[in-house]
Amino acid sequence: MTKRNDLVIRFGGEGGEGIISAGDMVTQAAARSGLEVLTFKTFPAEIRGGYAMYQVRFSKDTVLCEGSVIDVTCVFNKEALDVNIGGLAEGSALVYDYPGGEIKEEVNVPGVFCYAVPMSKIAKDDLGTYRSKNMVALGAVAELFDLPINSIKETIEAKFLKKGQEVVDINFKAIDAGIAHVKENLTKKDPYSMVSGTRKEDTIVISGNDAIGLGALLAGVEFFSAYPITPATEVAYFLAKHLPRKNGNLVQAEDEIASIANIIGASFGGAKSMTATSGPGLSLMQELIGMASMSEVPIVIADVQRGGPSTGLPTKHEQSDLLLAALGCHGDASKVVISPEGIEDCVYLTVEAFNVAEKYQLPVMVLSDGSLGFRTASMKRPDPSTLRIVNRDITTNGENFLRYKLTESNISPMSLPGTEGCAYISTGLEHSESSAPKYTSDNHVAMIDKRFNKLDDLEDFFPETEADCEEGAELGIISWGSTIGVVREAVNMVRAEGIKVSSLYPKLIWPLPRKALDKFLDAHPKILIPEVNKQGQLAKVIQGETGVKPISYAIYGGMPFTPAMIADKIKEVV
Repeated sequence: MTKRNDLVIRFGGEGGEGIISAGDMVTQAAARSGLEVLTFKTFPAEIRGGYAMYQVRFSKDTVLCEGSVIDVTCVFNKEALDVNIGGLAEGSALVYDYPGGEIKEEVNVPGVFCYAVPMSKIAKDDLGTYRSKNMVALGAVAELFDLPINSIKETIEAKFLKKGQEVVDINFKAIDAGIAHVKENLTKKDPYSMVSGTRKEDTIVISGNDAIGLGALLAGVEFFSAYPITPATEVAYFLAKHLPRKNGNLVQAEDEIASIANIIGASFGGAKSMTATSGPGLSLMQELIGMASMSEVPIVIADVQRGGPSTGLPTKHEQSDLLLAALGCHGDASKVVISPEGIEDCVYLTVEAFNVAEKYQLPVMVLSDGSLGFRTASMKRPDPSTLRIVNRDITTNGENFLRYKLTESNISPMSLPGTEGCAYISTGLEHSESSAPKYTSDNHVAMIDKRFNKLDDLEDFFPETEADCEEGAELGIISWGSTIGVVREAVNMVRAEGIKVSSLYPKLIWPLPRKALDKFLDAHPKILIPEVNKQGQLAKVIQGETGVKPISYAIYGGMPFTPAMIADKIKEVV
């Protein structure tokens, strides 16, 4: 048996069967053992029922994405078997519920190591509770593939002890029953066995949505308002729990329009303010995003993208809100769009989103997505003392105060309501330097230019564009958002085969980081842009802004790219 430094396990079954809980247990246990972890999960929009899947990849090395091949698939019912059986790779392993469950016949897939475990039967007949089926399955998988049993039990105890020792004991009994069945009835045939890592006390395991909330807390958010919407609601859940501990306030608004109106008002009052939504909510917010831009009020909007349009695919993955985020407002509205790559970015780029908003006095959007929002991964615990925190420059000097003064930097002084001599009007109307309404052509031109030109040094203030260039490479690949990790792994794969390719990973999506982008475009005659949307939205934006026509590689089935897909496309283009 060969110990693996990298292993991918997928659990599949019906929503409500504990698929997500089983996956979470494996993830937390692996992290407790010192391994790097990264997950991917998908589930139906309905509260119960429908196919749900949880996939975890863990390794001793850095994990960049979900991976291309599933090493171990554990299915809880017939639907999950049907969904996954066609994609089982040769040499992979399958664990399935038989006999006693929905699967009525033994499964034999050529080239696949198949293990029948009567999860349902053990749970119902031996343990007396069908709800323990997921823990039976987890015990069997742990025994078969050498997962850290002690860490799994530590995780169970940490999660369930608050419900009483009896609940912990029931779960332990189910785990042990799964282990015992494997020991007594199965012979291991596959090569998969996970090595253990070295426990790291400064590591946390956190989801993308929670990481955005954590980043907001680190940045000093004082007010949050949102309307619940999948897949962004967990940002609000996280802040509802933690923001009051920092003397902040959270308001669940009656709709998305009210939520952004709330944060504009709070920010006008001096509070660092934020909302979180998804595509349909971002559509409703457009008029007030324009108002925040016009009145130069700092706000942060987290958009966890879902499949669209309309209600679309609420629990699926897509990168299709870029055009809406960058160009959605009526009129010429200055704003900034930032897109994180992974869990750490969700923390640190949210901090930077607040920094940009506070410095430049405008709306900043953080474009996450369903895959990244629901994903959990391990990361080093943030050290607040190392972070750059920017707070707005507040004036208390009421002498000749002009809220929208035309300055050399195009950034005007701000004041807090109630400051003597510093009162001003903040509306959506075009205004003079004093804030009084003014509609002349010359004034409108001056104010439009002011609102856009203040971003002239943005790329220097936020230099988050990474170029990984290889000498002699004719192909350059540009990636954004959660697709970046997949592209990084694919680039490593093709380079190992001797193929030369360069890559650019912009985190600043709008306005485009022209210094880094133009240099990269000039150096590579072919440009490939993979993204999860039908229209090739970043490719269109880059073509419109630069005149360079990239090769667009677009998928839009609700699932992310795999490294193998990107590697194959690179070879095709080269």
